[in-house]
Amino acid sequence: MNKKKEILILGFALFSMFFGAGNLLFPPSVGVAVGKDWFEAGLGFFLTGIGLPLLGILAFTKVGSLDEFANKVSNKFNTIYSTILILVIGPLFAIPRTGSTTFEMGVLPLFPNSNPTIIAVLTSVIFFGVTLFLVLNESSITDILGKFLTPIILLILSLITILGITSDLGTPVDSIINGNPFSYGFVSGYQTMDALASVLFGVIIIRGLEGKGVTDTNEQKSFLSNAGFIAAIGLGFIYLSLIYLGAQISSIKGLTTAQTTLTLAELTLGNIGKIAFGICVAAACLTTSVGLVALASEWFSKLFKISYKKIALGICIFSTILSVAGLDYIISLSVPVLVILYPVTIVLILLNIFGIKNHFTFKSVVVVTLIISIAEMLKVDLSFIPLANHGFPWIIPALIAFGISFTFKTEKLTLKKNA
Repeated sequence: MNKKKEILILGFALFSMFFGAGNLLFPPSVGVAVGKDWFEAGLGFFLTGIGLPLLGILAFTKVGSLDEFANKVSNKFNTIYSTILILVIGPLFAIPRTGSTTFEMGVLPLFPNSNPTIIAVLTSVIFFGVTLFLVLNESSITDILGKFLTPIILLILSLITILGITSDLGTPVDSIINGNPFSYGFVSGYQTMDALASVLFGVIIIRGLEGKGVTDTNEQKSFLSNAGFIAAIGLGFIYLSLIYLGAQISSIKGLTTAQTTLTLAELTLGNIGKIAFGICVAAACLTTSVGLVALASEWFSKLFKISYKKIALGICIFSTILSVAGLDYIISLSVPVLVILYPVTIVLILLNIFGIKNHFTFKSVVVVTLIISIAEMLKVDLSFIPLANHGFPWIIPALIAFGISFTFKTEKLTLKKNA
C-alpha cells in the first residue's frame, strides 16, 4: 500500500463527506449578509466550519471509538447524546437536506416550467436510490468518494472561484446584520453541521482502513489525522472563496440562501452555469448523503440489533419523504436543536482533545453547558452573562464549571495525601 497516496484519497473522501448541502448554501449567504465585513465574519465561520471539524477528527483519534466520546459523563449520556447527534446529522435534518438542496439548487433551475412537486418527488426518489446503492457497497465508499466524486466538486467550484475573483462581480456594501460579524459567522457555521459530523465520520474512515488491512490502532490514527488536515485545507479554500464572492454580490437585494450560490454560478459560468452547478450540487450532496446514511445505519444497526441493510433502506425511504417538504422547512426545524447540540459538542471535543480524565469535570462542564444552551434555545434572558450578547452565553459558565470542578478534584486529592 502506498501510504501517501492512501492518505490523500482518504483526505479527499473526508472532505467530500463534510462538503455537502450546508457547505454550498451558507458561506456565500454569509458573504451577502455581512458585505464589507466578510473577512471578520469569515474568521468566525472558519472556526465552526473548519477548526471545530478538524478538532473533532483529532478528538476521535484520542478516544478511538464513538462509545468513548462522552462516556466520562456517563455511559447512558453517551448513548443518548450519540443517538441524538446521529439523528440530527442523519435522517431528521442533514440527510433530507441533501435531497432538498439537490432539487432546489441543482434540478429545479433546469426545469423552470415544470411542476415543482413532481420534479421534487422524482429527484428525491432517484437521489436516495443512488445513495442506497452506494451505501450497500460500503467497502467501496471511501474509494468512490475520494477518487471520483470529490474531483468533480473541486473542479467546478475552482472554476467558479477563479472566474469570480478575476471578474468584476460587484462591490461589497455595508452589512445588513445586527450584531458582531464574527459571532454571526461563527453561529452561521453551525448550519454546516460539520463539527457534529466530525466525531462520527472517523468511524467510516476506520472501517475503510480495516477493509484495506490497516488494523493497527496507532497507524489508523496517523491516517485519520493526516486525512483530517487535507480535508481542512480543502474546506478552507472553498469557504474563503464562497464568502468573498458572496460579499461581491451583496448589493443584490432579496436573494434567498439557495439563490445566492446559484447566482454566483450563473454570473461566472454564464449559460452553462446552471448545468455545471447542478452537477456540482448533486455530487456534493450525494457524497455527504452516502457518508451520513452509512454512519447512521452502522449506529442504529448496533443499537437496535437490526441489519445494516434494513436500517439503510429505512433511512433512505424516510429521507426521501422529508426532503420533499423543502429546504427552508428543514433548516427552520434544525435551528433550535443546533443551538443546544453545538455548544455541548464543542466542550466535549475540547475536553477529549486535552485528555481530561476527571469524570467530575466532564460532568460539570457538560451539564452547565447543556443547561445554558437549553435556556438560550427557550429565549431566556441571559444578557447578564458575559459574551451572551455576542451569541456565546455558554462559554463563561463552562469555564467556571471547569475551574471549580478541576480545583475541587485537586484539593480532594491533596487532602487524601495529607491524611
